[in-house]
Parts: sequence; structure tokens; C-alpha cells
Amino acid sequence: MLKLISKPSLRVGNAALRMGGFRGASGNLFSGLNASLSTAHAPEPSYSSPFPTYPPPNFGQPFVNWENGGKKATHTFSATEMDRRVSGLREIMKEKNLDACVLTSYHNVKYFSDFLYCGFGRPYAAVVTHDNVTTVSAMIDGGQPWRRTVGDNVIFTDWNKENYWSAVNELVKQANGGQGGGNMRIGLELDSLPVDRYNKFSELFSPSTDLVDVGEATMKFRMVKSDEEIALMKNAAWVADVGGAACKAAIAVGVPEHEIALESTRAMVREIAKLYPDSEIMDTWTWFQSGINTDGAHNPVTTKPVELGDILSLNCFPMVCGYYVALERTLFCGQPSDAHLKAWESNVKVHEAGLKAIQVGRTCGEIAKELNEIFADEGLLQYRSFGYGHSFGVLSHYYGREAGLELREDIDTVIKPGHVISMEPMIAIPEGQPGAGGYREHDILVVGEDGSTENITGFPYGPEHNIVSA
Repeated sequence: MLKLISKPSLRVGNAALRMGGFRGASGNLFSGLNASLSTAHAPEPSYSSPFPTYPPPNFGQPFVNWENGGKKATHTFSATEMDRRVSGLREIMKEKNLDACVLTSYHNVKYFSDFLYCGFGRPYAAVVTHDNVTTVSAMIDGGQPWRRTVGDNVIFTDWNKENYWSAVNELVKQANGGQGGGNMRIGLELDSLPVDRYNKFSELFSPSTDLVDVGEATMKFRMVKSDEEIALMKNAAWVADVGGAACKAAIAVGVPEHEIALESTRAMVREIAKLYPDSEIMDTWTWFQSGINTDGAHNPVTTKPVELGDILSLNCFPMVCGYYVALERTLFCGQPSDAHLKAWESNVKVHEAGLKAIQVGRTCGEIAKELNEIFADEGLLQYRSFGYGHSFGVLSHYYGREAGLELREDIDTVIKPGHVISMEPMIAIPEGQPGAGGYREHDILVVGEDGSTENITGFPYGPEHNIVSA
């Protein structure tokens, strides 16, 4: 039985904000819309591991299993959901006639195993065969990768620089009856695999083994979200609204950007900890920019103090179990000039038109071109700095961009149910010109099975809400 989380009202300027989120009535980590799905983690693999158990029998052991006497962590999603994902990957493998996939990106390892690794210069992997899913992790992580993996895990030690490759090779051999990598077809992610590691894979397997790209196919599969993913992202969008309220409340003349950003991040982390007490708390951040620093959407936080009359940019990014959402808003400290107000209202006009334009059956390119016409009519098209929106899911600023679902003129992807996509027009008027600064509003839309769209962002936008009294 699922229940709607009762959220406290957030007072944002003169607007009261109340948001709803979804969570399993049992209070488990999984927050889902489908009450029939189990919250239990996936069953453990029944096959016999080819690797010894930790501690290794000798110092030089190349790879081990390390469960550390522990139990599996509460996984983010149900066993049914994880089975759906792996089954989808195996369908891709059948279409491409693959014996195994060696996934190496942060996003695909996380998506298909629920383990988000910390690379720190070391390679990681999830080896998926038609029977098993096994993550390959460094010994520095101890038993954490095994606890978080839906499936099995093997650890490679640092005693020899070839140990990672030996572990991957052993797992791939299992897909070929233990006979090695000859006469096989193995899937790799060529869109995110460094050249030196691709060359190493080529050396590792015999010349008769074909290395086949699965990067684009897995990206397209991830672009369509399940009910469980959408439920998590709704909760995460609420967390972003909490961060936005904290950020706005901290704005005052003389307060540095970094102090304001810290208030937002602290509020979001605490909210995530309340909603997902069994999750790993990592990667949540805030970019808060003022004045000239607003000209770039990804400009870092600085120590610049807020000044009276500054244009401000609020950017809250809660990371929940490897999933990314965002809240981005234009604000002003004190009353904006007429030129600033006109540019701001024009950007809001495009934003609202874009929210209406995201519809099933339309292409990303069509939507971008339609919004270009509005900016052109406003005399501002030359100040537009990037596309109008993008997909959400297992991604961050350092992994996972689903480039096939971006609102740009050169993308012909058709909007369909299950897509989760932002509307975020931005213009940046150069310093020294009337209305100088960067303007951006950002909402997240979920495209439903019936073709409807639901805006899961609740923080208000526009001049009537986001002029902060000095």
C-alpha cells in the first residue's frame, strides 16, 4: 500500500509551496507507484564463483570475494525493477549476438547493478552475461561494492596492475564455458571508454573476438523511465525545492556565494537522509551565482558577496541513489532595472511556451526551433547559450548524460511516454550591456503513459516571486 508523503509548507517569498512525494508505506528505501512490486533485493546468484573468499590465502592473491560477514544493503529498487533492466540489456545482447557485456561507465554499472563506484583512478566494471551480473571493484572499497550490488561481486587487489584485467577475463570466460575469450562477441561502451582501456580489451581477448558498441543502445534503453524511477525523481524534485527555499532564505547583501550554497546543500542532504535512510549520501551540490558569475550555467561557486542590484542564479542538485534532478531559478537582490526586468520576463515567456511544447509525438528539434522563434521575436536569440532541456536519470556532472534526449535543433528523438525531460531556456547578456547577466528557469516534466505531462518542480519562478528584498 502506498501513501503520499505529507510535506510541510515552504514559505518562499510571498508564495506558500506545498509538495507531495511518493514513498512505500513500509518505509523501505524503494519509493514506488506500483504497490505490487516487492521491495526485497534481488536473489543472490546461484552459480559457483571462480574466486577465493577474503582474506586471500596469500599476499599476492590477484582477486577475491569479500562479503565481510555482512548482509546485502537495502537496494534502491525492487527485484522486479532490476530484473526488468537486466532483461532489457540481455535483449540488446541477443539483438547484437553478444556473449557478454563489460560495462565500465559510472551510469551503466549503477543502472544495471545498483552499485555506484568511486573510481579514483582505478577501473571498475559490471560484467553481464546471459546468466549473471557481477561487479568488479578495487580492494580499497572492502565489502561495500558487494553489499550494494544486485548480483555478485569480485574484488581485484593492487598487488599487480594486471589484476583488474585478469578478473574481467575470468568472468567473460564463464560466458564461454570457461574456454576463454576466443570466437566471442563482447559488448563495450565506446562512448565513454578511454582509448587506452579499449586497446587493453583488444589485447586481452583473442583476435577472433569482436568488440561491439553497446553505449548508444543502453542510453536509449535508460531514456525511458519506469514507475519506480519516476517515483524516486518526484521525491528528489521535492528535495530540490527544499534546497531552493533554504538558498533563497540565506540571500542577503554581503553574504558570500559559498555560504548561501552551503545552506542549500545542507538542507537537501538532511532531507535525503530522512526520505532515504538506507541510501548512500553522496554528490549533492549547489551552484549559487551572483552578478557577472551568472553568465555560465555551470560556473562554480565563489566567495563573491551578494551586492544590491545583483542578478542571482539558484541551482540546486540533489543526488538521490545516483539519480539527478535540478532546480534552477533567476532571482534579484533588490529591484531589477527595467532592462533586466524585460530580459527576465522574455526568458519566462519562452520557458512557459516550452512547458506547453513538450508533447508526445513531437521531436526535440521541432521544440527547439519553435522556441528559437520566440527568442528571435524578443530580439534575444543571439544570447541563447545552450539547448532548451535534457533527460534525467542516472547521471551527474561527471557521468551519464543521455544525449539522445536533448532539446536541440540537431536531435530528432520523438518525445514518448516514460521520458523525463527539463525545460530550461537560458540567455546570457554580456557584461556592460543593459540587462547584463544570465537568466535561466528550469522545471522537470514527466511524460505519462496517457500522453499527459506532469511538472514535478514546485518552486515558483519569475519576477512576482523571486525578487529578494535587500
